[in-house]
Amino acid sequence: MKQAGFPLGMLLLFWVSYVTDFSLVLLIKGGALSGTDTYQSLVNKTFGFPGYLLLSVLQFLYPFIAMISYNIIAGDTLSKVFQRIPGVDPENLFIGRHFIIGLSTVTFTLPLSLYRDIAKLGKISLISTGLTTLILGIVMARAVSLGPHIPKTEDAWVFAKPNAIQAVGVMSFAFICHHNCFLVYSSLEEPTVAKWSRLIRMSIVISVLICIVFATCGYLTFTGFTQGDLFENYCRNDDLVTFGRFCYGVTVILTYPMECFVTREVIANVFFGGNLSLVFHIVVTVMVITVATLVSLLIDCLGIVLELNGVLCATPLIFIIPSACYLKLSEEPKTHSDKIMSCVMLPIGAVVMVFGFVMAVTNPQDCTHGQEMFYCFPDNFSHTNTSDSHVQQTTQLSILNISIFQ
Repeated sequence: MKQAGFPLGMLLLFWVSYVTDFSLVLLIKGGALSGTDTYQSLVNKTFGFPGYLLLSVLQFLYPFIAMISYNIIAGDTLSKVFQRIPGVDPENLFIGRHFIIGLSTVTFTLPLSLYRDIAKLGKISLISTGLTTLILGIVMARAVSLGPHIPKTEDAWVFAKPNAIQAVGVMSFAFICHHNCFLVYSSLEEPTVAKWSRLIRMSIVISVLICIVFATCGYLTFTGFTQGDLFENYCRNDDLVTFGRFCYGVTVILTYPMECFVTREVIANVFFGGNLSLVFHIVVTVMVITVATLVSLLIDCLGIVLELNGVLCATPLIFIIPSACYLKLSEEPKTHSDKIMSCVMLPIGAVVMVFGFVMAVTNPQDCTHGQEMFYCFPDNFSHTNTSDSHVQQTTQLSILNISIFQ
């Protein structure tokens, strides 16, 4: 919302969700037309080895970079949780983001990622969904109690902003699940295209509603001060948000194995003919997670990670490749709705990918990682273009040690 402008951002959110729904069903239809049961085999049969190789790179990079972003989130959020424990020194090495990333990897994400059957993560996904609901409630509560006290930026309500294409990249990152859709499809009881379509539609609708509430409450609270990681905006002495941070950290830790499954499957298909022995299964999993962990220890700004992964990996996986495969495989007339939509999606995806990358590199998001926002300190309000009433309200809020947080 910050990158696109709130009104345009909402429209883009609906558009990206619709394209996601359409392309997920399109992929399964393409698999049915080609007699294939994986994304890679579909592209291989449609465009040969060059297409297969390109998809394999994208299909590996997207979940791999997602794993990095999940580590960044876990380190950022859980470090602030442990800092709120009474008597704990905020500078303690054992509550720092680096130690937390390493500990969560060894304790949770690695053991969960060693499962061989993705269906075993079903209960884990249910827990993650439940925690997301709790986080949503906390963000909504703070929009009501904290939002009126945060000064609004001058351009908060303009219809559109120049970085809208970058916003599409972030939204694509949020909605994409194409890289593991065949895995999920094959785990259904009696999988059919019609059953898959109903499942996807229901999932997308729920996801859109959650995203709308998150986007609305988060942006209405912080407007132009919104960070790539929304929890970076809240003050550290907010106990309710601290609980939200804990839930958020657990959620991404539980989501992490889904991405690792895909990276491992890509490696297995490209280098091992689709099958990994138990030893190689363990070795590949450990290697992938180790590299992702090391990279996440070096990068601490989430916004640029989301943007680049969205425009470079998610956009072609959502917009370009499913459309191209269907257009080549389908024998439906050119006036068929699926073909018309595919012809629209393909060039739009190319534009978003190219221009989104250029803008993400030349105009990166500001990142205030690990820093308290200015409105958490009363002395900093003279540096902002805010009304006296906002300054007075927020200064009083800070002097009272942000009493609404207690």
